[in-house]
Amino acid sequence: MPAVLEARSITKRFPGVTALRDVSFDLQPGEIHALCGENGAGKSTLIKLLSGLHPHGSYEGELFLGGAPAEFHSVADAQQAGLAVIYQELALVNELTVGENLFLGCEPRRGLLIDWDLLWRESGALLARVGLDVAPDTPVSELGVGSQQLVEIAKALGKNARVLILDEPTAALAEHEVEILLNLLRDLRRRGIACIYISHKLDEVFAVADRITVLRDGATITTLPTPQTSRADVIRAMVGREITELFPRHASHPGDVLFAVENLSASATRGGSARLHEISFNVRAGEVLGIGGLMGAGRTELLMHLFGAFGQRLAGNVQLCGRPFDPVTPVDALAAGLALVSEDRKRYGLVLAESIGFNLSLSSITRLRRGALIDEEREAHANQGLFGSLRVKAPSLETVVGTLSGGNQQKVVLGKALMTEPCVVFLDEPTRGIDVGAKIEVYTLVNALTAQGKAVVLVSSELPELMGMSDRILMLHDGRVGGEFARGNFTQEALMHAAMGQYEMTNA
Repeated sequence: MPAVLEARSITKRFPGVTALRDVSFDLQPGEIHALCGENGAGKSTLIKLLSGLHPHGSYEGELFLGGAPAEFHSVADAQQAGLAVIYQELALVNELTVGENLFLGCEPRRGLLIDWDLLWRESGALLARVGLDVAPDTPVSELGVGSQQLVEIAKALGKNARVLILDEPTAALAEHEVEILLNLLRDLRRRGIACIYISHKLDEVFAVADRITVLRDGATITTLPTPQTSRADVIRAMVGREITELFPRHASHPGDVLFAVENLSASATRGGSARLHEISFNVRAGEVLGIGGLMGAGRTELLMHLFGAFGQRLAGNVQLCGRPFDPVTPVDALAAGLALVSEDRKRYGLVLAESIGFNLSLSSITRLRRGALIDEEREAHANQGLFGSLRVKAPSLETVVGTLSGGNQQKVVLGKALMTEPCVVFLDEPTRGIDVGAKIEVYTLVNALTAQGKAVVLVSSELPELMGMSDRILMLHDGRVGGEFARGNFTQEALMHAAMGQYEMTNA
């Protein structure tokens, strides 16, 4: 039986860069085929090529669909042929209903008018196919991220897609939502729909994929049946070297308390009810305090509030380096020695249309002034130092940040925070959406920060990462402290009990 989709000897060049080098890839009917590789390995370029975003003629090599040559001159051509891409950043219109999103641009009609009865009926049938129990007239804005992901898949199935390409589909999903999605993919496989699954989360890859193809530096390194390989083999193929220790965190020797929070309560809006309730914790020099919890537990709100970017304080005291700390704006927090790397680097961390150098020094302009003007020589020297030490993969500081891979964008966000010379660093999901090699570099940077005597607060939704890189862990539940754990007392079971509000604090 011919492959449902095949790429043969694909080479794709951009000015000054060869993104794909003689790449071959095939997808069998009813197969889930995982595509793995570091950021910048060529995964996104290959997906854009398969989906028609890079049209036929802009690359060398051939595509085949069901054994016949295929030429996609546009995304519409690929969709017409049965290919659909579900991106990490969902393409739904929040102001419209679920049903309107499912048939946007191809609404059933009765004459010149939309046949709303048919639209609602067919929407219900599509939602049933993906196991989503919501009414078709529900506004998309009322759905969680996991449900929106299922709407996207239902939309693709409504267009008779026979190939689904999922790009980091679980990056923003809670654990139970991930399992729902993986079960749906298994069901689609049984129905003969083929999937290309792109993820940095190897646990998911090994749970659902039939085969794994690894790209590195734009080339195909290997394709292996999942049962015949291991996580270590895949990581080695991705990074080109042996990684013996995924979480390189060793015993620390904490110093003085640098950041202390006592009985903090805060609301989202002025006059609103409390979103954060009586939270207390501290973090010392040379220490990593991990903060975990389920989605909606208040992790990001806590960090954003302490950074002066969210809500109103209702009660409690905060101290930074022994002094009272109550920033009105993030500028106040930066000036006092607190830096935040936010979870949404594209929205809050970077100006995507500007250069690496512009972004690196953006939060440190006041430090780089000479009188009323920026000291450009000093700025260039500082930027070049971080550009080199963080090993950003880019031609120069003038490279536009939006053209970088996710891992390299994250390095720029980290560099921007470090240039402010903070004593306390908040890291909110710093490894989300980046590959294993880039994660190791982030972990190494965390160790370097604590070795310099800085305090790090690390928020992560991945329990292995939280347990591997933290000296202590604070679990949040519904805006409250659900449990606090010292290193040596970490177990996934105990942490999850705390995240669900079922842990006895006296046991911590």
